[in-house]
Amino acid sequence: MKGVERLLDDPRLATLFAALAKTGAETRVVGGAVRDALFGLEPHEIDLATTALPELVLEAARGSGLKGVPTGIEHGTVTIVVAGTPYEVTTLREDVETDGRYAIVRFGGSFEQDAKRRDFTVNALSLTPDGKLHDYTGGLQDIAARRIRFIGDAATRIREDYLRVLRFFRFNASHGEGGFDREGLHESILARENLARLSRERIRAEIIKLLPARRAPEVMRAMSHAGIIEVLLGMGYPARLERLAAFEAARGKKPDAVLRLAAFSILITEDGDRLRERLRLSNEETARLHGAAKTLAALHGIDAPPPVSHLREMLFLSGARAAGDALALAFAESGAAPDDRQWLEAARYLDETPAPTFPITGADLVARGLAPGRELGATLKALQAKWIRAGFPRDPAVVRRLVEEAIGDR
Repeated sequence: MKGVERLLDDPRLATLFAALAKTGAETRVVGGAVRDALFGLEPHEIDLATTALPELVLEAARGSGLKGVPTGIEHGTVTIVVAGTPYEVTTLREDVETDGRYAIVRFGGSFEQDAKRRDFTVNALSLTPDGKLHDYTGGLQDIAARRIRFIGDAATRIREDYLRVLRFFRFNASHGEGGFDREGLHESILARENLARLSRERIRAEIIKLLPARRAPEVMRAMSHAGIIEVLLGMGYPARLERLAAFEAARGKKPDAVLRLAAFSILITEDGDRLRERLRLSNEETARLHGAAKTLAALHGIDAPPPVSHLREMLFLSGARAAGDALALAFAESGAAPDDRQWLEAARYLDETPAPTFPITGADLVARGLAPGRELGATLKALQAKWIRAGFPRDPAVVRRLVEEAIGDR
């Protein structure tokens, strides 16, 4: 299988395998790297599992001149850095007790048992250094069918960790094709109220990973129909997300998780506050949602993009990011086709046009005889409004005339 062959061709991985061989234990590539290689995708990171205890792994790594870091040694995980690339190496584990949020585990020695404690069949494959694939759960068949299926009994897997409900939908969005596995979907719906038990940070991480995925609009609609979005976010607008994704594609833009979240859940700035609370969003993410919603307020219900004069005003008052976000969201609410020339040109204008810079400062007005204080601020604000109405002029004579008018209007 060419995907896993390319995975093993990496000389850094060969160096790591050689170092870990000194433990005398067995080590394999596991999880997402094997899955993605078989799906024909580029793995984002390569994780390994071993029968060696973590202290022995660290000793072997350092004995080979590699940097070893005990990043999660209490859970059996250490990080080994090879030529600047970090690799997580985890000692095989067995679950002792689970409660849907946390698990008590102990170290184990069976790759088969370790595979069977994972979530989905496509995530349970392992690969030895000589290229032999081990599949204990039918993952290869599910990869061929591009099907996401829980290992064993879906209800049991979900009760072990309710986050697996969100992972079920995320992997369907990123790797799946066609309909959902019926048992997995049924049990995920039954468990939806338990999602409220999860930390908001874990929920946010899954949602942000799901939104840019290939089938995100389709899957988010399914989650909404299943009542899961109501538990997680309070409300959602699947049609807006679908139209935004089509507009991104028409513009040749990469999927934008935060903008897609806005399309799915934001109408007004208060919606941003709700999402910040429910998802523990960062200050930057929340500010972006607020900026988009505030700028969108004047665009709700439009069928055609605003004229250039309005776009320029949006750039000046809101900045390029908020103006671009608001225009994309306004498109998502309109009835226009994704390749509508007017909308595409408006988006291109916002992408390529620098925001206007107001050419007058308070110091300029003080130099004209105005005293610092409330009156100065009001005059500056009135002058800015005149400058916007005049079309953002740069000609010094025109600006001077506007200043004189503003001072004379006091």
